[in-house]
Amino acid sequence: MDSTPVTASGLEPQSALSARMAAVEEARRATGADPRQPALDYPPYRSTALRHPTKDLHHADPEAVELFAPCFGERDVDPLEADLTLGGAGEPLGERTVVTGRVTDARGRPVRRQLVEVWQANAGGRYVHSGDRHPAPLDPNFTGAGRCLTDDDGYYRFQTVKPGPYPWRNHHNAWRPAHIHFSLFGTEFSQRLVTQMYFPGDPLLALDPILASVTDPRGRAMLVAAYDHGVTTHEWATGYRWDIVLGGAHGTPLEDGEGDRA
Repeated sequence: MDSTPVTASGLEPQSALSARMAAVEEARRATGADPRQPALDYPPYRSTALRHPTKDLHHADPEAVELFAPCFGERDVDPLEADLTLGGAGEPLGERTVVTGRVTDARGRPVRRQLVEVWQANAGGRYVHSGDRHPAPLDPNFTGAGRCLTDDDGYYRFQTVKPGPYPWRNHHNAWRPAHIHFSLFGTEFSQRLVTQMYFPGDPLLALDPILASVTDPRGRAMLVAAYDHGVTTHEWATGYRWDIVLGGAHGTPLEDGEGDRA
């Protein structure tokens, strides 16, 4: 018989979920599981029960795959697409923020002229998506999507507004920390990375099962940006730096559930 406590909403309370997250982390350490990447089947994050792979992946010829890998150039991506605050009739609401960093491969070499895409909620925690039912206001001046190409030294840079937290029905009183989704193609099709960047000092980080599915504390720390006063601009925008490593022992972790609004 399941003894998991539930609330009046019929969902598990945060206290019980946090205890389960700690138990999973301890069990993975005991079994020697690789903690650098998230557990695909991670019970505290309920959606993984239906979404994680249950069969062996399809094996493909890596050389043949590379022939069909996507390729983007200056003609495909307008520099203005890196400014998520543009495109409306006025300024979007919220804390104007710059997010920048360097993309490198496993050997520390810059990943040049590669596509970086981002999407996020607005300052009120609402996505421009038909499936988002959070009763927070939509911002007519903010779509929450942008993209850019890394420069010759591997750097990307976005101007946006800091996203707000929002509720989701994984458990009782569940709130996602503020985060920005990232997608990178890398220098090889097999390097494709889709993950989430978080903001430092957010009290919701310790309560979030998606972030906790990366059971290595060092791996979790790699997903949190650093405030950078050198990136912050006078009377204009706060600045954050988040470097990304594609592959290798120190690669930036992927996150399960990266394809949806969570």
